[in-house]
Amino acid sequence: MKRLSIQHWQREQQPRERLIDHGPEALTDAELLAILIGSGNAEESAVALTTRLLDSCNRNLNSLGKYSLADLMQYKGIGQAKAVTILAACELGKRRQLQAAEERQRFASAQDIYKYMLPTMQDLDVEEAWALLLNQNFRLIKRIQLSRGGITETAIDVRLLIKEALLAGATTVAFCHNHPSGNAQPSRDDDRLTENIQKACSLMRLYLLDHVIVTDGRYYSYREQGKL
Repeated sequence: MKRLSIQHWQREQQPRERLIDHGPEALTDAELLAILIGSGNAEESAVALTTRLLDSCNRNLNSLGKYSLADLMQYKGIGQAKAVTILAACELGKRRQLQAAEERQRFASAQDIYKYMLPTMQDLDVEEAWALLLNQNFRLIKRIQLSRGGITETAIDVRLLIKEALLAGATTVAFCHNHPSGNAQPSRDDDRLTENIQKACSLMRLYLLDHVIVTDGRYYSYREQGKL
């Protein structure tokens, strides 16, 4: 009986699509390996092949990591290219275990924000607006550029800021932009923007840590000035 290739399985049965829909944690070890090798052989699918491979080492990934190139190539459907891919994945897993988790940078003050963003902003001749998306311990999840504008102002879509914060699972937001003129004092537009961001954050239960205006050599903090 001719085997049904993975491409003809229903979407919820296909490893790649299941990973896209549900994340890698939803897949079995065999399914993850099947994604790496891409295809099986004439008699079995990639998942069936990787299941058989894992069965040979008692479904223990540590044991699989001890296999040599020649060991892997003994299995029908695993040529040199697929064997190399599996070995590379196992080696990356080993190296990850050896490395300590990188500690996310913490932002406890306006000065922390300023020092972090200054290298990005100090030589700009136009305004840019950035947001730092933080967890509840004020540690960085990611930073995003919200806009890039003219010499005196840049347009900010507050909805985009809130959307990105929610998608990142952030609970705290720090907003910053630069003044190419070198004058760190906020404008009326800066004040209005800060008010709008604060209202939007409050509505979505996000904490606005600060709005920092960055210039080369100095900064302005709405939090330090008692405006937040």
